[in-house]
Amino acid sequence: MRIFLSSDMEGTAGVVDWSQCRPAETAGDYAYYRDLLQQEVNAAIEGAMAAGATEFLVNDAHSKMTNLRPDALAGRARYLSGRHKPLYMMQGLDASFDAVFFVSYHGSMTGAPATLSHTYNPLAISEVRLNGVTAGESGINALVALGHGVPVVLITGDDTTAAEIEPFCPGIRTAVVKSSVSRFAADSVHPAAARELIHETAREAVLALPRSAPPHITLPATLTVRFRNPDLAEMATWIAGVVREDAVTVRMTDEDPIRLYRRFVAVVMLTRGIAE
Repeated sequence: MRIFLSSDMEGTAGVVDWSQCRPAETAGDYAYYRDLLQQEVNAAIEGAMAAGATEFLVNDAHSKMTNLRPDALAGRARYLSGRHKPLYMMQGLDASFDAVFFVSYHGSMTGAPATLSHTYNPLAISEVRLNGVTAGESGINALVALGHGVPVVLITGDDTTAAEIEPFCPGIRTAVVKSSVSRFAADSVHPAAARELIHETAREAVLALPRSAPPHITLPATLTVRFRNPDLAEMATWIAGVVREDAVTVRMTDEDPIRLYRRFVAVVMLTRGIAE
């Protein structure tokens, strides 16, 4: 039984500030919270192992994507790290996997209060909708899982993140390790309690696999992206298949969910240059 695990960092219990998840800001804080993330990833792996999972691929998908310590990963997991991945947060997933885990994910910029909320690039993107529904990174990433026919069965993070993925992955198991107060404040459970919750939820998710299904996203699917200014929207239309909807909004539609995701990632990468 093979599990694909995509790990972010903002959803880790206790993380509420950029300095805690960016190594260039304050190294001491980052080192501590990086270790908490590693332990949450391992809790998910160990919970899956308790239910019979045997193989794991961890895609480090936060910031420069070099946050985890390979030798400390549970389950002798393979480790996919580094930037410039064609499928970004979902690189490495294929139809040979039995399930997808999203660990330490966060909410979208325009949803309910979510700690450190953003959607791929907070300097450029204000909102993303998938088939008219507000989507965070979890919902967008689910397009790749759909393309390979693999169910997304676990997400960990705050309460807003758990609610946002439900329209796209009905019945997904959620490990809510903190409740967001605002974009920069949250009420987190103790790290040990977070790990216990993630372990048990991952175990339950794997045991329920026979009743799980791939993401529920109607095809052809449409991503609508609202940018922070018109220049970014204009730049996005340089990519084939991206059309202007208004001064700051573009849309893209495709019957192939993976092709749609790749187009979105290309837009993110292109607009990142001017936004930064």
